[in-house]
Amino acid sequence: MYSANINSGKIKALTQGEFEIQEVSLSKDHKTFFITSNKVSPHEQHFYHLPAKGGEMLQITSRQGGHEVTVSPDETKLAIRYSYTNKPWELYVMPNKAGAKMTQLTESTTDAFKSYKWIDSEIINFTARDGGAKVPATLYKPTEAKKNGAAVIFVHGAGYLQNVHRWWPGYFREYMFHNILVDNGYTVLAIDYRASKGYGRDWRTAIYRHMGGQDLDDQVDGAKYLIENQGVDKDRLGIYGGSYGGFITLMAMFNAPDTFKSGAALRSVTDWAHYNHGYTAPILNTPFEDPKAYKQSSPLYFAEGLKGNLLILHGMVDTNVHFQDVVRLSQRLIELKKENWELAVFPLESHGFVEASSWSDEYRRIFKLFQETLN
Repeated sequence: MYSANINSGKIKALTQGEFEIQEVSLSKDHKTFFITSNKVSPHEQHFYHLPAKGGEMLQITSRQGGHEVTVSPDETKLAIRYSYTNKPWELYVMPNKAGAKMTQLTESTTDAFKSYKWIDSEIINFTARDGGAKVPATLYKPTEAKKNGAAVIFVHGAGYLQNVHRWWPGYFREYMFHNILVDNGYTVLAIDYRASKGYGRDWRTAIYRHMGGQDLDDQVDGAKYLIENQGVDKDRLGIYGGSYGGFITLMAMFNAPDTFKSGAALRSVTDWAHYNHGYTAPILNTPFEDPKAYKQSSPLYFAEGLKGNLLILHGMVDTNVHFQDVVRLSQRLIELKKENWELAVFPLESHGFVEASSWSDEYRRIFKLFQETLN
């Protein structure tokens, strides 16, 4: 965060360090900035005060987890939407000062929900093949008694999104599915691969001109971590994800076929030249200017590499990743005489599913794939 003198043009850094300033507002008396930052850890979000002229950031919230803060009109109190890894969002209130007590106002979960012991997953870091990068990931481990030796890697969507953190996930369905997988003996790893949110500029820009490059390497290096550190069988690894996660799943199945035996690609991009300009241009330039970037980043051109078991799932009326993407890939797989793949079509669904029956059918199919091919 910086201040700039509009008369002299002089710029002054008010904060510095290996963390992100994520939200900022100025107090009514113009003496204090109210800030949300991940200064404590990339995996937590807290509320801070910072003198308007610079100085020390004063941490106001203290519970481990995520805090979404709204300041009261008189700026004496905070309304806080707070959650933890295995505790969904609830509303709290507290005085706007460090060390004050947070008082819970809502209780949103049911008795049935609370009767299950949701996993308080572990956050780990593994070393990437480039030697310097420590890749963050969430690890879900079964008990030794249940452990079946197989593992599944989950790939989050959007590319620029964070899924390794200490608050209730936006991917709550996947979190619950991972609990089911663990109950059935699987080890699960969810990686904040290169380009993920929350880790600064260099992490974000590492995929420039090559989506499916370093971000795919991070999945393969995660698989290596599971084999070497979690006792996972190298021949029983699966991968799945939706949207950008579906794209990476396809790239993994085509370009790292000896690492992943099975993969489920949901609503996945197969050719970035057919995706929207606003998303792709800052990363890959344009197909006319930089055809190499598009070709090396698009699964359609690597389908011949498929060896394992591939399940493709897509909504027919998807307005984000259009259905043509999987139609073209399906034709390519037919031409290549690939046999070990299936396509599940959801006629009523767009990119984000709406019908509960679609969600349950989708995850039933994914679970069946892993049970039949990895177990």
